[in-house]
Amino acid sequence: MNKKEFFLFLFLIKLKSFFLNQWERESERKGKANSVFKSHQNQRVANPLYRHLDYAERHGYVRGVVKEVIHDPGRGAPLLKVIFNDPYKYQKQVVHLLAPEGSYSGQYIYAGSKAQLATGNILPIGEIPEGTVICNIEEHPGDKGAIGRATGCYATIIGHSDDGSTTRVRLPSGTRKTLNSLCRATVGIIAGGGRTEKPILKAGRQYHKYRRLRKSWPVVRGVAMNPVDHPHGGGNQQHIGHPSTLSRFAPPGQKVGLVAARRSGLLRGGAQLKELDEDINNARNKK
Repeated sequence: MNKKEFFLFLFLIKLKSFFLNQWERESERKGKANSVFKSHQNQRVANPLYRHLDYAERHGYVRGVVKEVIHDPGRGAPLLKVIFNDPYKYQKQVVHLLAPEGSYSGQYIYAGSKAQLATGNILPIGEIPEGTVICNIEEHPGDKGAIGRATGCYATIIGHSDDGSTTRVRLPSGTRKTLNSLCRATVGIIAGGGRTEKPILKAGRQYHKYRRLRKSWPVVRGVAMNPVDHPHGGGNQQHIGHPSTLSRFAPPGQKVGLVAARRSGLLRGGAQLKELDEDINNARNKK
């Protein structure tokens, strides 16, 4: 191969890679950094987290005051800007919390094991009586809130163990979970419930909704595309043309459809499956 043929070969390789990049599929583009699918977070107010779990909260309580109720772009629930006095230094602690229903500016919020049971107060779930509605629950003591944080979400205290070390909670999904009794939770329901019940009515509102979240919208079906744009594209009549299930280890761009499906097809015998699930849940509760 002479010099001229070598440079022609390099040029053809670059040309091929250029066209391949032009026809990159959406699933490949989503995985790349700094893409158009990365949400804008520069206008977010704060990540709403509880105070650091210190001695004052474990053995008593601390009092904070709600300075303002804030809208957080990209989040349905409003936030509370709460000012606490630092129990160890002569300074203030500014904490942002998810607003429970009924909270207002100027409200006092008490956090700790000795806090009173009132809407907006933060207590360990072991100190909250059965049947109480709670939200923004810690999954592990000190993780500052992990469960039941979406608008209108709440969980319910079902019961406590005999030794008081664990607490049984019904989560927003309906499943029951056993948590450490030292995990904290807010009394009440997350504000902004019923947000999804308002009809969209027009595509423009849906556009602005997804624009803030930076999701791919509108979603076009793969079978409606050309084969160069999607693995399901092409062919006369809109059909996939091959099994929609595929491996967990498929390369990006090919990984569309039912990824690593345990089973596929219609669910048969729904009533029997429901009875089986109830039997399993009852057996777990007895344990």
